[in-house]
Amino acid sequence: MAENELSISILVVSGSSMAGDLYSESLNRRAGFRVVAHAASVDEAILVVRSINVDIVLVSTTLADGPHSALAALPRIQAARPSLKAVVLLQRTEADLIVSAFRAGARGVFFPAIDGFKSLCRCIEKVNEGQVWANNSQLLQVLEVFSRQAPLRMLNPDGIRLLTKREEQVVQLIEEGFTNRQIASELHLSEHTVRNNLFRIFDKLGVSSRVELALYRVNSSNRFAEEARREIRKPVVSASVFNPTEHSRQRLYGSRAVRQLPETF
Repeated sequence: MAENELSISILVVSGSSMAGDLYSESLNRRAGFRVVAHAASVDEAILVVRSINVDIVLVSTTLADGPHSALAALPRIQAARPSLKAVVLLQRTEADLIVSAFRAGARGVFFPAIDGFKSLCRCIEKVNEGQVWANNSQLLQVLEVFSRQAPLRMLNPDGIRLLTKREEQVVQLIEEGFTNRQIASELHLSEHTVRNNLFRIFDKLGVSSRVELALYRVNSSNRFAEEARREIRKPVVSASVFNPTEHSRQRLYGSRAVRQLPETF
């Protein structure tokens, strides 16, 4: 098999030609990485991903229209090639954009001025494997934002379940880190059917990405645990209350790389 076929193909999107060249030269010297192009604008990036296979896109917030334009561009770039995974390169002063980056569809956030090149390489490898990249403080920041929002509702106001049994099975497998292909194999479905299920799940639950779904599930589990504790009134039978939040966090988050959250549909 050709070496290029084994390499992780990377697109660098940066408004700075110097920074783009530096990333390209440095990553191309690293075994297992191959920068296929440097795009200076969103339109250029879309043209590249439509014509060349890209595994990872590194999107810098230094685009001409500012950091928010870079985040707004993520869905457009991913729509042109749904299988690619995005890492947002943030400036030192842009910590407030971490939540927005994940909401826009990023699989990782990275601060080059703080974390260094070796960590960037590991970030690319882990995101390419299907994991989410963020450090503990960044994850806590995201969780705090989502904890202030309405929890994921699996029932409507009349107490009727929002998801079908099949859709709940899909959600469960997403939490376990299954890719679309693996979900299809496990449930004996086509990948097209799995993608359709995901569209319906996201629409019913009001989320827009797998990352958001997982974070909402953590928040929902936390509320469920609190309600369960309040229900325990009579110590007639000895029982331990399972804390799904802690369990989910142990599965969701490693030390820095988060557990697998497979490709977007």
